[in-house]
Amino acid sequence: MSRLVVSVLASLDGYFQGPGGDLTVMPFEDAFNTHNLELLSTAGTLVYGSTWFPENWDFWSRVAADSSASRREHDIAHFVTTLPSVVISDSMAADPQAPWARTARIVPRSAAPAEITRLKEEGNGDVLMFGSATTWNPLLELGLVDELIVLVGSALLGEGNKLYAGSRTGLRLAGASVLPGSELVKLRYLTTG
Repeated sequence: MSRLVVSVLASLDGYFQGPGGDLTVMPFEDAFNTHNLELLSTAGTLVYGSTWFPENWDFWSRVAADSSASRREHDIAHFVTTLPSVVISDSMAADPQAPWARTARIVPRSAAPAEITRLKEEGNGDVLMFGSATTWNPLLELGLVDELIVLVGSALLGEGNKLYAGSRTGLRLAGASVLPGSELVKLRYLTTG
């Protein structure tokens, strides 16, 4: 059985995006990519929402083609562009001509719980999500998220998009540490059902 692992960067006051979905105000640090690569190395499937998927795919596709990018960035790009991906969306349409068509499929929101359950039962590595709070929040409420990793950065945004907007959900702290060489605090939570 695989686990659904969600990893998200948040400000100290609990926002995963700034006003209007602005990510440039987030407390990104170099250790963020090292953390992401560690998670990607255990993943069997990536899960996205429709807003984050095309941006992420396009960015890492450019990195893959950039000979000046570091080995770590090339490794991340390889995982992002070759691992099977599921995009949970009611608005995004499949495009057989898109460069991501060979590895990604689109699943409507109503079918997402059954699809996540199926992927977990297959046991082919972790099912991994980054960000996409509007996509993972309902999955957490349904008890499908096994581990929630929140990287808390040194920033207070004051406004933006909240990390979580669902009903109360039980979590158990499984670990807390500072990512090496950074000010990012990694909080690992397991769901309590």
